[in-house]
Amino acid sequence: MTSFLWDQHACLPLQTTADVDLLTRYRRPGGALVSVNAGYSPHTFTETVALLQYYRTEIEAHSELDLAADLDEVETITDAGRIAVVFDLEDSRPLDGDLDNLAILAGLGVRTLLPTYNQANRAGSGCLDTADGGLTSWGRSLVSEMNQVGIVPDGSHCSTRTGLQMCEKSTGPVIYSHSCMRSVWDHPRNITDDQARECAATGGVIGITGVGIFLGPNTPTLDSMTRHLEYAVDLVGIDHVGVSTDYSFDYADFIDEVTRNPHLFDDNYTRWGTIEWMPPETLLTLGEHLAGRGWRTCDIRAVLGGNF
Repeated sequence: MTSFLWDQHACLPLQTTADVDLLTRYRRPGGALVSVNAGYSPHTFTETVALLQYYRTEIEAHSELDLAADLDEVETITDAGRIAVVFDLEDSRPLDGDLDNLAILAGLGVRTLLPTYNQANRAGSGCLDTADGGLTSWGRSLVSEMNQVGIVPDGSHCSTRTGLQMCEKSTGPVIYSHSCMRSVWDHPRNITDDQARECAATGGVIGITGVGIFLGPNTPTLDSMTRHLEYAVDLVGIDHVGVSTDYSFDYADFIDEVTRNPHLFDDNYTRWGTIEWMPPETLLTLGEHLAGRGWRTCDIRAVLGGNF
């Protein structure tokens, strides 16, 4: 069983000047995989492709980072103690409404994709919508095409019904890359027990995230993360739970995004003050923390990387 760390969602600055060396903060003897966000709802297909090409060029030139196209490459990279990088998208807007663009994005390393980001779009409803219309007809076609090209459907930021209907439609695993448990902390970005069960039924994984406002009242601590992890494990089983920091490597960029796109956020993001994230350095100590609580080594390895 793997002993590396798998962080299913982290955020470099969404700019073609971003410093990919920031990802070396995941450096550890057992290696790591990081899925880097490459765009969300304000981005066009052209902008997303440009960002992916920039990231790829910078990563290929870096001495400690490697692009990973498949699981065999992930194993080779992490066995060498290096950092494997793949990409994800938060929203289907970067497709420009053309499902054929999915294959192009898959070829550039995108491995997971959220149909919606907080608010409704052509694919379905978001977690901050007051009315939950679920997955649209186009959204169902989107899920089918993702299954075909090898991009995993991701329910984080989606509404409850959209997430549940993704699980019904998908012929492969569905994940929640960076979501916590609503039964532990009642936040609209967190997922219900039913969402978690249906995700697990597809063979998917729930990535408990390190964002303070999703873990509790802005509490990005190992204890807060562990409460969500243990609840999820008790609910759906050890095979369907992982971790994901959703760490923002440039907080100033995030504040700028919130300022420029106020329609994408509400007071559920701001009422507890400045958002706090769990940094990679803290996540790297999670295994030791869980061991101190009596977790078995095989279960720690499953949650830290093996399940994703």
